[in-house]
Amino acid sequence: MPKILIIEDDISFCKLLDKFLTKNAYTVTASYSAAEAKAALTKDNFDLVLTDLRLPDDDGIKLMGEIKISYPNTPVILMTGYSDVNTAVKAIKNGASDYISKPFNPDEVLIVIANVLENNVPEQKLEKKPQKVKTTPTDNEEFVQGISKASKMLSEHIKLVSPTDMSVLIIGESGTGKEIIAKSIHQQSLRKEKKFIAVDCGAIPKELAASEFFGHLKGSFTGAISDKIGYFEAANGGTVFLDEIGNLSYENQIQLLRALQERKIKPVGSNKEIKVDIRILTATNEDLREAVKNGDFREDLYHRINEFSIHSPALSERGEDLMLFAEFFLEKANDQLNKEVIGFSPEVVSIFQKYPWPGNLRELQNCVKRATLLTQTDFIESNVLPAEFFQRTASTAGEFSLSVNEKEAIVNALARAQNNKSEAAKLLNITRKTLYNKIKLYEIN
Repeated sequence: MPKILIIEDDISFCKLLDKFLTKNAYTVTASYSAAEAKAALTKDNFDLVLTDLRLPDDDGIKLMGEIKISYPNTPVILMTGYSDVNTAVKAIKNGASDYISKPFNPDEVLIVIANVLENNVPEQKLEKKPQKVKTTPTDNEEFVQGISKASKMLSEHIKLVSPTDMSVLIIGESGTGKEIIAKSIHQQSLRKEKKFIAVDCGAIPKELAASEFFGHLKGSFTGAISDKIGYFEAANGGTVFLDEIGNLSYENQIQLLRALQERKIKPVGSNKEIKVDIRILTATNEDLREAVKNGDFREDLYHRINEFSIHSPALSERGEDLMLFAEFFLEKANDQLNKEVIGFSPEVVSIFQKYPWPGNLRELQNCVKRATLLTQTDFIESNVLPAEFFQRTASTAGEFSLSVNEKEAIVNALARAQNNKSEAAKLLNITRKTLYNKIKLYEIN
C-alpha cells in the first residue's frame, strides 16, 4: 500500500484529505508544518509527498527543493489555493512531479497521484481497497487537544494540576465538556488506577443526597431495603466529580463540607465513621461567588472545593478548534452508526464557522451525529443540517461578522488590517486559508 506524506497547515482540510486517501487504499501520514514533515521523513520512507504551497514555518517550493535533495527518489506534488499558471510552472521547474489546485476535484486528485506513482515506479500496482478497521476512541482519547489559545491554556492547567491532590472547580457554560475535563484530570493523576465516579448534583433530591454520597444501612429510612455503599466510599482512593454543585441544598452543603474537612463519612443510620481518601473535582455553570454573596452557597465550602479553578471555554472561544472537534465527533458517529463518511463539504465547514453554537460541544456532537446518520454520500452536505443553521439573525459578533454581508465584512477587515491577511483573518475569526479562499471567491483585489 503506497505511503503518502501530507504537509498542510489547514487541519480540517488535511484531515479530510487524509481520510479520502485512506479510503482509497493509501497509507497516509499527516503533518501540519515543515518541521513536522522533516521529522516524519527521517522516521519513515514515503512513496509520495503532497505539500501545500504556503506553510506557517516555510515555503512549499523551498521545502520541496530540500526534499528533492535529501530524498531524490520521492516524488512531490504541490497543492495550492491559487490556480496560478506561473506558480505551477515554477513548482515543476523546481522538481514538482505535478500540481493540484484547491479546492480539489476528488477524481482529479486520484488520477494525479496514480500517474505520479506509476511514472516513478513503473512496476508498482495499487493494491485493492482494504477493509476498513473500526476503532472505538478510548477514554484517554476523549479529551481533544485543541490548537486555540483557550485550549492550550486549558491543557496546560490540566497538566499542572492533575498530579496534585488539589480540589478543582471547573467553571463553564453547559455543554462545554466539564466532565471530560474532570476525567482527563483523573486520568493524568496518581489516582488513575482507582475509580472515577461522576455525580449529577442537580438530579439528586435533597432528601436522598446524604444516602447517595455516604450510603445507608438497611431500615434506616422508609425504602432502605438493603445496605447501600455511597459514592464517597465506592470511590475510596480515587476521584469523585460533583457536577453542578451549585444545585445542592444548604443542608447538603453542610454535610459535604464536614466530610471533606474530616475525610470521614457516616452512612445514614450508622454510628460508625468510615475513613475515605478521595479527591474532589466539582463543576458549575453558574457564578458561585454570586451565590455566596446571596447566601445560597456556603463560603467555607466554596473555598474548600476551589483550591484551583479551571475555565472550560465555550466553543465560541475556540474557533480554531471547531473542525478538530467536528472531525472527532464524525469518527465517533461513524463507529456508532457503522458509517464511512469521509468529512464535511466546504459549504458545511463555512456554515459551521458562522454558527454561534449556543449549545457548545454537546450541540456540535448531536449535530454531527444526526448529519452522519442522514448522509448517504462521502461528505456531509448542507441539506442534512438542522433548520436553525439557516435562520438568519442580526449579528452580535461585531462589525466584522461574516453572517451579515460576507464580502463587505472581508473588505472592511482587510482595510482595517492594512491588507495584512493574517490580521484580517483574526478580525474575522477565520483561518488565513479560509480568508484566501473567500478573497478568490469574491474576486477581491
